[in-house]
Amino acid sequence: MSSSFRIPSVPPSGEVDIAAVFHAVWQQKVLVLFVTIGITLAVAAYAFTATPEYQVSSVLRPAAINELDALNRSGVYQLPPGDALIKVGASLESYETRLNFFRANQALFKPFERPGRTLEQSFDAFNRDSLKLVLPDPKKSDSLSAYIGLGLNYPKGIDGVSVLNKFVDYAIDAEREQIAADLKVIVKNRLTELEGKIEAARSSYKMTKDARIATLQEADNLKRAQLQDELKALRQQIKTARQDRIAQLGEAIAIAKSLGIEKPTTPSALGEKTSTSGGSSVMRTEINNQQIPLYFMGVEALVAERAALLQRKSDDFTEGRIAQIARELQLLQSNREIEVLKQRQNEDLFLSGVEPLRAEVVRLKSLGNLDISNMKLVTVDRKALEPMRPTSPKKLLLLALGLLIGAFLGVLAALARHAVLNGRRVTERAAPLLPNAVTSLHERATL
Repeated sequence: MSSSFRIPSVPPSGEVDIAAVFHAVWQQKVLVLFVTIGITLAVAAYAFTATPEYQVSSVLRPAAINELDALNRSGVYQLPPGDALIKVGASLESYETRLNFFRANQALFKPFERPGRTLEQSFDAFNRDSLKLVLPDPKKSDSLSAYIGLGLNYPKGIDGVSVLNKFVDYAIDAEREQIAADLKVIVKNRLTELEGKIEAARSSYKMTKDARIATLQEADNLKRAQLQDELKALRQQIKTARQDRIAQLGEAIAIAKSLGIEKPTTPSALGEKTSTSGGSSVMRTEINNQQIPLYFMGVEALVAERAALLQRKSDDFTEGRIAQIARELQLLQSNREIEVLKQRQNEDLFLSGVEPLRAEVVRLKSLGNLDISNMKLVTVDRKALEPMRPTSPKKLLLLALGLLIGAFLGVLAALARHAVLNGRRVTERAAPLLPNAVTSLHERATL
């Protein structure tokens, strides 16, 4: 038994009938058009209703050398233009500097505030998404000099130009204030160090002066004690000599009395008892190299000398050295060098080796007059300017993308609808033929 059942022909696997696809899409052209227009209108609605966003930028470059010459010539703070640019760049990138600027200019950032957010949370969103620091690529040498760029993305309603320019000025001022504070601390520490050295010189001078005074006083005391000892010894020596002389005179008197010598005489005159009668006088002269005994002075002279020695109150006049000692002791009563040292009024004039220190102190104190409030740390090569057009949304690009995406989705929708409808038709056509085909297959199986 034959059957008229035919299975629909299917294109070989992996092959696509382009003409059939185009025909199917063309049949669904209204659907494609509606989907394309719908998607395009949706994208256009977003493009024309979304809040426009703008972008501004500023570029900083190193300042001229003469701008920092006064600071560098101070000798206590060295800041080359390149380092100054790096410092300002670090300040621009600093989270603390940005947060302080945000707090100080809250009126400029009202659109960034959201209900339920703290000030720090609003700032964090602004800092993370809007403000970007741009540095030159070290691998590229297209820039003739170092620079630092700063970009700001902001929505409509914010004065982005003022925000960026004011922030750059704020960061430069903050870094300038930091440099001024550092300079003040450095100068203060240096002055403290110099004052310490000068004070050490004062202390050293005082110790040297006190040691000199003590040395002079010790030398005077020693000299005085030695002179007093010498004077005491001389006086004792003279007293002993006077007592010895008195004893010698006593013996000589006794001898002179026993010899009957009343007047001074000589040994030869004593041996000759020459008569003085006859009216002539005789003068004798005796020359010998032996000392004549004391008793030849006669009793009268010896008694007179002994009486004078016994009545003497002081023997100082008999020794010239005693007068010299008295003179030296008188001079030791006051040491003029000690008096001069004690009477110095301005002792700083006598400090040694402090002239350079004093000159440095004067120079450092003059740095207090150094005005760095107007010092130009960097050169603002380009300030932020009002942008000509928003950076987003790009309306023409969005419309083109919306049109392409709409057309693509419309084609997909058309193909999907065609596939669904075509499958339904095949099923409806094949349904009446299925029972006959099954019966035929059964009969063939039984034969």
